[in-house]
Amino acid sequence: MRFNTRAIHAGQPPDPSTGAIMTPIYQTSTYVQEAPGKHKGYDYSRTANPTRAALEANLAALEGAAFGLAFASGCGAANTILNLLQKGDHVVAGNDLYGGTYRLFTKVYAKFGLEFTFVDTTRPERIEEACRRETRLLWLESPSNPLLGVTDLAAAARIAHARDVRVCVDNTFATPFLQQPLALGADFVVHSTTKYLGGHSDVVGGAILLNDKEVADRLRFFQNAVGAVPGPQDCWLVLRGTKTLGVRMERHCQNGGRIAQWLAEHPRVARVNYPGLPSHPGHEVARRQMRGFGGMISFELKGTLEQSVRFVTATRLFALAESLGGVESLLEHPASMTHASIPREERLKTGLTDGLIRLSVGIEDVEDLVEDLERGFGAM
Repeated sequence: MRFNTRAIHAGQPPDPSTGAIMTPIYQTSTYVQEAPGKHKGYDYSRTANPTRAALEANLAALEGAAFGLAFASGCGAANTILNLLQKGDHVVAGNDLYGGTYRLFTKVYAKFGLEFTFVDTTRPERIEEACRRETRLLWLESPSNPLLGVTDLAAAARIAHARDVRVCVDNTFATPFLQQPLALGADFVVHSTTKYLGGHSDVVGGAILLNDKEVADRLRFFQNAVGAVPGPQDCWLVLRGTKTLGVRMERHCQNGGRIAQWLAEHPRVARVNYPGLPSHPGHEVARRQMRGFGGMISFELKGTLEQSVRFVTATRLFALAESLGGVESLLEHPASMTHASIPREERLKTGLTDGLIRLSVGIEDVEDLVEDLERGFGAM
């Protein structure tokens, strides 16, 4: 089956008991057993739930994976990947990544003896230089959050695997519709299903997709033991979202490209980060490994921090809010919002300045969105 067909049907046969076309919400915590240990595949909903099983099968099919695991948040998924590591292990990660991931690495796992090195992964030689004997994991985002850097995933995977290092790709920005990292050599894919997969800003969730059964079994043990699992209502909402993922992403890409080009020509804009622009340093790599460039844009204003704040509070359609990937347009100020947990000196080294604005371009009429951004410029 092709992508949009899988999005609608994978993991979601009609309900066998009623014929319901939509996967039911199995709102139960436990299941009746015929005898101790004798049950119909489910005993307790922290361990497994039919609605969650449908979501996990659906997401695995979309990523071209053999196994899928769903979590209560993207951070819960990331945490479970790190559960595979031990004291003294070393992780190489991109120096431009989601602030919550940076916080998890540096404020939670570093105190347990894991070591982290942050490098510019858009330059493969930097990955190679950072790897050492203790390195066990390479953590990538492409496009990255919030500077939209593009890493050559196949090249990065070759470097890592030559050193027996596993590769994890956060594919939240691209979604499996635009990019499938497992096919490019990654060992794991993680998602915040809160974002494009859910698509409607009404659910929080996460996922891990992979092909290795032995590792999948270990991760499923951690999933059950730690218990950061989504409820059936949350799983159902993400399943509702994935059905329209392909058509939504086509519109996100269309609107994102139009707005990026408009911003690139605007006199109040210093620079625009969008892989679809030919001027973007990762444009050719993105063309090769993605089927579209997405709806995420970041740009730097010509002006002061005060003017940036005036800009983000003046728009009406672009709502000032954290998160991304919904049908509605959002904007935010990373330095004071999603990436505030990263020390300012570290942010500035990567180019994440106080004047940077991040847009999550929705699927509204693009002319209305351009007019709304012009309202923001007028308030500066």
